[in-house]
Amino acid sequence: MDSHSTRKRLTLAIGLTFVVLVAEAVGGILANSLALLSDAGHMFGDVFALCLSWFALKIACRPSTHTKTYGLHRMEIFAAFFNGVLLVVMAGWIFYEAIERFQNPSVVDSQTVIIIAAIGLITNLAVLFFLKEHGLHSHDLNMKGAFFHVLGDTLASVGVIIGAVVMMATGWYVVDAILSALIAVLLIWGARSILADSVHILLEGVPKGISVVEVEKELTAIPAIREIHELHIWSICSNIYALSAHALVNDQKVNQVESVLGEIQELLKTKFNITHSTVQFESRPCRDGEVLCEMNH
Repeated sequence: MDSHSTRKRLTLAIGLTFVVLVAEAVGGILANSLALLSDAGHMFGDVFALCLSWFALKIACRPSTHTKTYGLHRMEIFAAFFNGVLLVVMAGWIFYEAIERFQNPSVVDSQTVIIIAAIGLITNLAVLFFLKEHGLHSHDLNMKGAFFHVLGDTLASVGVIIGAVVMMATGWYVVDAILSALIAVLLIWGARSILADSVHILLEGVPKGISVVEVEKELTAIPAIREIHELHIWSICSNIYALSAHALVNDQKVNQVESVLGEIQELLKTKFNITHSTVQFESRPCRDGEVLCEMNH
């Protein structure tokens, strides 16, 4: 699926989710339901993450510059980190309000809560199907976060509906505070994953699912390579990986190792999805304090 088509589909998903976000926020105020407002906060996280993915796809189309040689891909990760921090702040506010409501329960218009939460549930299910059907949830970190946000919000909507039914039948309005606290836990759980992944990328950690040992093993299996060292693997953004390494080969002319370089790049791309690689060829082992680069690429 091309970037333009994906952005169009994302725009539709953002529009649907935003409409329900507004409906839940207004409904939560009118119905005096903290649980519904909390669910609106959770949906805000969904909208934010979907917008980040749209933004990431948009800026990915921009060419690199002399000052930003990798382009603006890393903006996706900064945005994801900000999203995670914002979710934690929102969860903290919800917990605070939930404690207040638990100590002093307020009357809630359960019927309004049920209607609004049902609309939210239907929309969440539609967006979930939409993202899953087109595989959009696996494209990048923000999309993955958005998918699980929507999944969590779907469960939250079910909980809000059940809670509203219980309040309507029993008048036990403390349920609203309990549901709010549970939704806050969902927010923190989603934020934890997003923050952990974004910080890992910002610290240039090895991409998840890739083993340095396995990459070294595959590279040294190439007949022309005697040894691999100074191996570094990192992420530019959630789905673009880079590598740099020194490769010890037999002494030969530069044009003779070009085929080896092509073999390395093909292996890295097909087996590990590493599309940016810099390989320094050496003809004799490095010794401490000595830099050898008889043949560089």
